[in-house]
Amino acid sequence: MADKKIRIGIIGTGGISHSHIKAYLRQPDVEIVAGCDLIPGKAEAAFTELEVPAGAKFFTDYKEMLDTVELDAVSVCTYNRTHAECAIAALDKGLDVLLEKPFTVTLEEAVEVMKAEKRSGRFVSVGFQPRFDANMQMIKKIVQSGELGRIYYVQTGGGRRHGIPVGWSTTFIEEDKAGLGALGDIGCYSIDLVMNALGNPKPLTVTGTATDFFGKNPDSYGEGKKYCADIFGVDDFASAYIRLEGGIILDFRIAWYMHLDTPGDTIIMGTKGSLRVPSTDCWNGSFNKPMTIYHDVAGVATQTEVPLLPATTDLWDRKIRSFLDAHKNGGEAPVPTSQIVYNQAILDGIFRSNEAGREVEVDIPEI
Repeated sequence: MADKKIRIGIIGTGGISHSHIKAYLRQPDVEIVAGCDLIPGKAEAAFTELEVPAGAKFFTDYKEMLDTVELDAVSVCTYNRTHAECAIAALDKGLDVLLEKPFTVTLEEAVEVMKAEKRSGRFVSVGFQPRFDANMQMIKKIVQSGELGRIYYVQTGGGRRHGIPVGWSTTFIEEDKAGLGALGDIGCYSIDLVMNALGNPKPLTVTGTATDFFGKNPDSYGEGKKYCADIFGVDDFASAYIRLEGGIILDFRIAWYMHLDTPGDTIIMGTKGSLRVPSTDCWNGSFNKPMTIYHDVAGVATQTEVPLLPATTDLWDRKIRSFLDAHKNGGEAPVPTSQIVYNQAILDGIFRSNEAGREVEVDIPEI
């Protein structure tokens, strides 16, 4: 029936799920019918706080929810460590999945999700809402236009001077829940910014480091939070030198905590020109200053400022709407795993390289 609403389930009702729920509630063709969280009462409390219409069912076991509730699609907003298992279970039930970033923790997990997509005929869209930002899209337009010529070197990253996320929970810093720290929280955004602009070239090798100097230091936390140093089990800084298909070098760094205002702007260097994307004080997948193209005009070194476009204020609505439209129309995922698996391969390569103390090759199996 044309007026039949899309029945949505929410797996994991912590902080990030609230953005999903609010955006779903603004869509006229959606009904949120179920919520699940490991903590008893948490899903019901979240739905009450966000004024989800009465009638939804609540669970502490996502498998029970998938088995007993009629659903069309789900948002997976759980700990990083459980992204893969929740997404696979939903796919195997014939549901489309909007999966919060990072895709997974390991490349192996990402591949298993993609196998589940293939056997189920359903799709996963990964939660990179910055892709819907007008200024982010302008970066891709500039690169893909050929204005910069052949791209050969890219520098990207970002960070927070003091920004280990423990304000409301410690799940971001616990290894058994997060698996990834700064890399999974904000690093994957930085990588997607440039990988998407470049057309998602395949990563070939990675030389990387990941450290926890600040996370393990009690002085990095305010009073009442110093115990976090004892349970910190992820990365607070990472850097990498990545060789991409097409002879492109990606120079990357990301930080949750550093004695610096920024680890540098994003720079995309080409044979005809280079683009500088200004850094921000607290990297969150967007920027607020004009970009600059450096090129020669009639043999004269010239700088062209790219005007900052109005901020895209409805990123979450666009992210949710694009997912719903793909579900309704049988289209491709707005942010497909076939692209984000390269992002995941880079994150995975950084950790493998850090452990090995050397450059490692990236091997993404055929699916």
